[in-house]
Amino acid sequence: MSELRLEELGAKTIVAVNNLSLKPGQQQFLAPVSYDLATTVINPQTAWQRVVLDGDRVVGFVSANFDPDATEPHFQSVLWRINVDAEAQRGGIGRFAVDELRRVAAERGFDHVDVIYEAGEDGPERFFTAVGFTPVGETEYSEVIATIKV
Repeated sequence: MSELRLEELGAKTIVAVNNLSLKPGQQQFLAPVSYDLATTVINPQTAWQRVVLDGDRVVGFVSANFDPDATEPHFQSVLWRINVDAEAQRGGIGRFAVDELRRVAAERGFDHVDVIYEAGEDGPERFFTAVGFTPVGETEYSEVIATIKV
């Protein structure tokens, strides 16, 4: 693995992000990437979207939002999506992305990052727990709300 780095989502990486593969069973826990891409258009001042590159290869995508004025506290500093290509999973890429997200959150004055996810056997809970998120509640739709300190 080369040195990992983040790059702002752009024209030269968007196709690769849309083509990231998932392991069987993971797709039921993720909305299409295009849903996240629309958030930049809707919330350009607060949306934060980056691709994770290993050398020149796109191996991941992370989408977050930083909005101190959000009415729901768990939407003020929130990780919306993290995708790591199926072939690159379990190689430290997700942990790298979360660490970078925490760094950015701290730079923007936040003391934590929240994530909301659907519980399930093939879902992301094991990953989020492994990188340090702690469940703190649930949404009205029974999704887990978890938080990590920055």
